[in-house]
Amino acid sequence: MNDKSSSQLAHLLPEVHPLPPFAEIPNVIQDPYPSKDPPSSRISNNVGLTVTNKLRPMERKRGPSEVTRNEPKMNDKSSSQLAHLLPEVHPLPPFAEIPNADSLVADTLAGKPTMAGVIAIMNRFLIALHESNHKLSHFKGDREVLRDKVFSSFTELTKKHLIPFDAVYRGRSVFPLREDGSIFMSLASFREGLLDFTLKQAFSHATNPDKIFVGAVVQNCFGIEYTCKTGAQVVGKDKRGRDMTKVSDAPPDPNGIADFCGDPEYKKYCDSGQVRAIYVNETESLGPAMGRYYASKLWGGETFYFQADSHLMFAQDWDTKYIAEAKATKNYPKSVLSSYPPGFAGFGGGGSAGPRLCSCQFSPHEVEHHIIRINTGGVPKKDAPRPTQIAFIAAGFFFARAEFLKDVPFDPFLPWCFMGEEIALSMRAWTSGWDICAPRENLIAHEYRPGRMGLPKFWGSVGRTYGRSGPGFNTVLQIEMIKRLKHLIGYPEVSREAIERQGNEFVLTEFEHYSMGTERTAEAYLEFTKIDVKNQKCGHIQWCGQGELE
Repeated sequence: MNDKSSSQLAHLLPEVHPLPPFAEIPNVIQDPYPSKDPPSSRISNNVGLTVTNKLRPMERKRGPSEVTRNEPKMNDKSSSQLAHLLPEVHPLPPFAEIPNADSLVADTLAGKPTMAGVIAIMNRFLIALHESNHKLSHFKGDREVLRDKVFSSFTELTKKHLIPFDAVYRGRSVFPLREDGSIFMSLASFREGLLDFTLKQAFSHATNPDKIFVGAVVQNCFGIEYTCKTGAQVVGKDKRGRDMTKVSDAPPDPNGIADFCGDPEYKKYCDSGQVRAIYVNETESLGPAMGRYYASKLWGGETFYFQADSHLMFAQDWDTKYIAEAKATKNYPKSVLSSYPPGFAGFGGGGSAGPRLCSCQFSPHEVEHHIIRINTGGVPKKDAPRPTQIAFIAAGFFFARAEFLKDVPFDPFLPWCFMGEEIALSMRAWTSGWDICAPRENLIAHEYRPGRMGLPKFWGSVGRTYGRSGPGFNTVLQIEMIKRLKHLIGYPEVSREAIERQGNEFVLTEFEHYSMGTERTAEAYLEFTKIDVKNQKCGHIQWCGQGELE
């Protein structure tokens, strides 16, 4: 009587008959704990890695994180607004194969997206990248030749797997935006020991934990194919009093998603589909900008977009307070809240006046190639009647309505870059009509980690992946890719003509689609924020420091 083949009713397929009672629904969710004993002694996982039984990240343990198929779900996916979240993709185990991936990918690229299809697209890119990296790791030739091979491979794979997806949804949201006060948390973690802690803090301190959805990108050393390593640990002083460092063997990294979902108090959030994950083997970790690109693709239609680092503490009722703070801004709904959160010490559950991002400098460090670095400045305005404008967005924390993703899509052509994403994000958002504001009080705290702690860094992984130990090879790659950011900002020495003369056109691949907005000009932003790109000087931004603009 009702034709389910029509687009408006397609989400009702496959049909679920009301009889018999308690009938099992095929392909509802993949068992998150596969058998301990696979058919053969070696299995192939979903990123092209070969995994032995001894090194498998997840062993079968029937326990608190096991999905019970007859449990009621906290969020009903049968509604039309949530149909794209079916079939469900459980966040465990890592690298699990997605059933019917071919059809899900085809549908998503045809404009009929599902979260499973999006994750399958990201996984296919990571599979191909892993296979390419494995081949390039055996190259023993000149460093510059290897650099060019890495550039070529990454560009080709990105154009093959990621750009077709971005192109289909360019200028519009991938999924319908729900006006239900839900919050999507973008968490890109790298070999993180506090991801579990961060998730528990977020859910336990939220007013409405049932409205919190997480998109985690877990970039770990899983102990597969090779022995994990520490970062550069300080082991003493040399004769000149300088630190001596050493990189040592290390156990596989903890999986914060498994720890969170395995906790009886929190497993319901994983079972209800509120935790989504993409797993990235350490060898394919390409820096924070790429991690945040992947995380942005896990957005499922939530009202607000909250991007942060994965080592945080939260104040009580942080969710409703941030929503109220965003709505209090003069330019809402096109306003972004952002700051550098305080450290754990002295956070005291939040409530202190929030810092203001009101200063910058052209980095003097050679490895950063004079890119603009942002910083704090000015007087916090906790008693202001509403949040006031600031100059910059911090990549480690911002909060906005999710239309931000449509106006300022994350750029997949910024691998290997550590600095520069914040000034680019600020300029692109502002020129797209988004005002940037400082929250009046701190509702999260960040664990700041001195280099002496010896924690792993992605640039060390990049060097080991290609057989070039140390951070040097990542720097060689970054030198070229940072030109994309400099061209965006307007450095006169990095014009399109200059880049083409050097034969580095790949740096500007698809550049026009991840560039400035059209509501305000880049020149107006640089004048607004007192940035002199030609002479590489940052001026004093009085309106920002004093909180003069609402």
